Amino acid sequence: MSETFTPLDIEMMARALKLAGQGLYTAHPNPRVGCVVVKEGEIIGQGYHAKAGEAHAEIVALEDAGKHAEGSTVYVSLEPCCHYGKTSPCADALIKAGVCELIAAMEDPNPKVAGGGFEKLKSAGITVRVGLLEARAKKINEGFIFRMQQGRPFVRLKIASSLDGATAMLDGESKWITGEAARNDVQKLRASSGAIMTGIGTVLADDPSLTIRNIGLEPYSQQPLRVVVDSRLRMRPESKMLALEGRTMIFCADDANRQALEAAGAVIVKVPPSESHTSLHNVLQELAVLEINEVLVEAGSSIIGNLISAGLADELIIYQAPHLMGSHTRRVLESHDWTNMSDRRSLKIMDLRKVGDDLRIVARPIS
Repeated sequence: MSETFTPLDIEMMARALKLAGQGLYTAHPNPRVGCVVVKEGEIIGQGYHAKAGEAHAEIVALEDAGKHAEGSTVYVSLEPCCHYGKTSPCADALIKAGVCELIAAMEDPNPKVAGGGFEKLKSAGITVRVGLLEARAKKINEGFIFRMQQGRPFVRLKIASSLDGATAMLDGESKWITGEAARNDVQKLRASSGAIMTGIGTVLADDPSLTIRNIGLEPYSQQPLRVVVDSRLRMRPESKMLALEGRTMIFCADDANRQALEAAGAVIVKVPPSESHTSLHNVLQELAVLEINEVLVEAGSSIIGNLISAGLADELIIYQAPHLMGSHTRRVLESHDWTNMSDRRSLKIMDLRKVGDDLRIVARPIS
């Protein structure tokens, strides 16, 4: 039997979800969580989880409420934890504070919690109700939920192209296909991701930084992990990203040339190959072990095509610039084994809007 929630319940949970959103660029690899403490219809405490290792949302909200938390109703966007990690269990803190009711948007998919927090609260005599604005709560933590359930990060492909599907001229010239507004929008995608992935072809051609910059997103927790797929370790030790803040991890199938790159600061990971190339499936599994929830892929046509063909692309964000680049160009993806109409991949358009002068299409593969 589904729960019945009042307009006040809905209003307070919406506030908790808005607070959770404040951790968009800082909370990973932890989930983004917001919490509101209410007594006699009034907010007496609120907070959100800002950064891994720091206080969880419930603790921040309870500290904000102080002694008034006794007898209150607590609204939280994700089930309170019941295990010891970098912090003590939030369920214990709620019990100690003497709250009388907890309303949660959703159960925590982490096997270490997975309903255990709710059971601990119920055992202490606290009323627990679950499912308010659940879909919105799941959207905020889509990558975290995906990693817990699928064992790999959520993979988002960023593509910038002309209206006729070109990503660069044949000689590799591509600056700039899209306008400044679209490029700034990409910085937000980077800041909300645990890792940015590219291929060795892009590194050799463009020497990219793959850093968050230019958009005033501070504070963000840290620069995302930079991931380079480089089967034969052709990356140059003097590559720009190796001298920048944050980590660069290179995944390869042949690590014979690792010494110079490691001396330059790179972390080299050899994974089992797939047809003599670095296995993207294995790369993603390794990133899941590192607690990467969301990977933003900014790569060339080969990696884009391989991820889509392998069913490892979960979302495409395509920025289309209002110009035509003609036939002497590079295309969005390589798909050597797609030869018939039946090989095409169907997409569902999730969002369509203008960003500056460009068009942004958010689409997801249809299984």
